[in-house]
Amino acid sequence: MEAHRSIRTVVGMSGGVDSSVAALMLREAGEPIAGLFMQNWADDGSGDCRADEDRRDAVAVCGRLGIPIHFRDFSREYWDGVFAHFLAEYAAGRTPNPDVLCNREIKFKHFLDAAHALGAERIATGHYARVEHSNGRARLLRAADRNKDQSYFLHQLGQAQLSSTLFPLGHLRKEEVRRIAQDAALPTHAKKDSTGICFIGERDFREFLARYLPAKPGEIRDPQGRVVGEHPGVFFFTLGQREGLHIGGVRGREAAPWYVVAKDVARNVLVVDQGSDSPYLQSNTLLTESAHWIAGAPPAAHFACTAQTRYRQHDEACTVRVRDDGSLDVAFSRPQRAVTPGQSLVLYDGEECLGGAVIARTDAPLEAATPEGALQTPLQESHPA
Repeated sequence: MEAHRSIRTVVGMSGGVDSSVAALMLREAGEPIAGLFMQNWADDGSGDCRADEDRRDAVAVCGRLGIPIHFRDFSREYWDGVFAHFLAEYAAGRTPNPDVLCNREIKFKHFLDAAHALGAERIATGHYARVEHSNGRARLLRAADRNKDQSYFLHQLGQAQLSSTLFPLGHLRKEEVRRIAQDAALPTHAKKDSTGICFIGERDFREFLARYLPAKPGEIRDPQGRVVGEHPGVFFFTLGQREGLHIGGVRGREAAPWYVVAKDVARNVLVVDQGSDSPYLQSNTLLTESAHWIAGAPPAAHFACTAQTRYRQHDEACTVRVRDDGSLDVAFSRPQRAVTPGQSLVLYDGEECLGGAVIARTDAPLEAATPEGALQTPLQESHPA
């Protein structure tokens, strides 16, 4: 009989400290495990891809732990299921969240299928989240380390995935994970955490995106329509962004920072205003695309809960109304800053993640008013009272 047939759990080995400790904890608990390294991004010739380094580290950790390691190339699946959507969203003027799609389409779909093909019953990852099973249902809970909690990125998972997944780090704090790795002499114990979008890494975001979406310079205007500068391409900016605008002194305006408050892709105009608390960045309600519910259905047609419109945001109280088409009308108890179409709205009931949806539009003063995404014209007609 082949050795892999005795494996019960396959651990996704990323080459980082988190997955290394997840594998260590399962091995020490007597769990029959193997590691699997996923290549999700093909080398684009830039020399900036860390896949080779991560693969070496994953191999070294599995060697240290005395467990077998397997390799799978999901780069084509990643391109079709994640990156193509990423580009389409930016081309439409929205700001997508590829980590959410990567979890749903790659790590908890193709990786899970690969684990089953190896004869395993389930997978394990180094995500900071918890799964609780009660009354025949799997519940996704926040991690004990709220600062590292990744349930926001896992909200698209369902019962089938969660019932076949272990999160060994869910009850640990990050500093404990590094201490465990150091005590076990794992070669990744001091490795720096990866940040940003995985396939961009440490590269310049604009330079990377310009390879796929041709940049077209255009006007930067204030909300009254006055030209205050020129942008290199509306795709490169997101709501609330301050960096990279390069707006000099504007006659009649104080020397205060400018922030992106709207994008008009149809007219290639970037709209900015001064002040991080600009009224043009504030919204009280939003509409989403069709929602995903971890339990398989919403808790009610109309209910109160808390929400995050971005990662690491504090809980914000809101009410949710489920529309007939599955989309959501959400009203917050206080104004929200820079809620961005394309990003994820994730809903919580205490520590439990209920699910979420992609944000379609908000009631911010300069929000898109037409299906094509063009701003109201002229801009000054949308000036808040």
